[in-house]
Amino acid sequence: MAQDRSLNIGFISFRFCGTDGVSLETAKWAEVLEDLGHRCFYFSGESDRPAKVSMVVEDAHFQHSEIVGKHRHFWAFTDRRHEDTLWIKEKTEFFYGHVKRFVDEFSIDLLIPQNLFCYPLNIPLTIALTELIAERGIQTIAHHHDFYWERKPYLVNSVCDYLTMAFPPTLSTVQHVVINSSARYQLARRRGLSSTIIPNVMNYEIDPPEPDDYTTDIRQTLGLDPDERLILQPTRVVQRKGIEHAVELISRLDMKARLVISHATGDDDVGYVDRVVSYAGLLGVNILFAEQHFDEVRRTNADGKKIYSLWDVYPFADLVTYPSLFEGFGNAFLEAVYFRKPIVVNNYTIYETDIRTKGFEVVVFDDFITDDTVEQARRLMDDPDYAKHGGETNFQLALKHFSYRMLRNKLRILLYNAFGIVG
Repeated sequence: MAQDRSLNIGFISFRFCGTDGVSLETAKWAEVLEDLGHRCFYFSGESDRPAKVSMVVEDAHFQHSEIVGKHRHFWAFTDRRHEDTLWIKEKTEFFYGHVKRFVDEFSIDLLIPQNLFCYPLNIPLTIALTELIAERGIQTIAHHHDFYWERKPYLVNSVCDYLTMAFPPTLSTVQHVVINSSARYQLARRRGLSSTIIPNVMNYEIDPPEPDDYTTDIRQTLGLDPDERLILQPTRVVQRKGIEHAVELISRLDMKARLVISHATGDDDVGYVDRVVSYAGLLGVNILFAEQHFDEVRRTNADGKKIYSLWDVYPFADLVTYPSLFEGFGNAFLEAVYFRKPIVVNNYTIYETDIRTKGFEVVVFDDFITDDTVEQARRLMDDPDYAKHGGETNFQLALKHFSYRMLRNKLRILLYNAFGIVG
């Protein structure tokens, strides 16, 4: 008979900090696992987790200068330099020692690599982890958010031998978790591996926080006029977010409104900011890049100015735009639903297959803004009762399909598979 047991669980990734999707989902998994009585620890190149449960090795970060410098030789070329092969081997040994130390010092029972086995941003780190798991038979739940074959820059490369070996690895102690049905199909087709779908989640079992004294000045901080609508784009500024569609929508709504973009420029799409700015100028749309005002938690900056959490701005949003061209799932969509906000969303593939089928009441467009898109969005903004009804319907659907309760049940099954424990 299965017995309950407290586990030491080690999360491993490039970084655990800020408001990127991987860091946010890791925090949710950790919260649920700790509620089940387990202890969580973190290995990464950058971390905002407590120091006593973290091991930081700066070279593990995908933006570390050495890692970036070497990896640029791996993409768009099919021949690999011998010196790069030697570097991979040497760096693998370096990471092997650090990951081994992490496992030993924290007495890790279960590893949960986050995006490490699917996104080749630090190849030696992934190889080192693969080798350690293979040698020790460590039980592992590999959480895959994005596969490299989904991104054009990685399709032509000189490291196909390593990609085949470890992205992801085929090991008997590794269970694979994907976040959507397309990824499950592709993983089975390309690698012959079965997987469990665990979509992104929110804790819909508790109500969202209400505005308080801390947020009374948030509109003024963002520079909004009293009669100006706040349209929130709660994403990074990268090309696949399709922000130009939000700009066009605001232009065609023909009302006083400002597009507030909450996150920073992405890791590899710096030029896209210029594209968004010029397009907004062309259409006469006010746009605010507001990343300096938001962080994962409330705090003050070095100048003593107030920094808000991302959740602080949602209650003040008149509309949330989510016009992404591609998403692994859709954290920002779930957040907007959590705050019962009206949403305009592009019908990206995973939305069509894994979210829309649940029956959410939002404005959906297919790759371009139409007159009907504009009219539906205008009605949501002009008819509070209509928007409130849709928001409540969406919240109840999300509670059923994308809640912590669902995550808790799925994780229990994975833990039972690995250890024969219940919870």
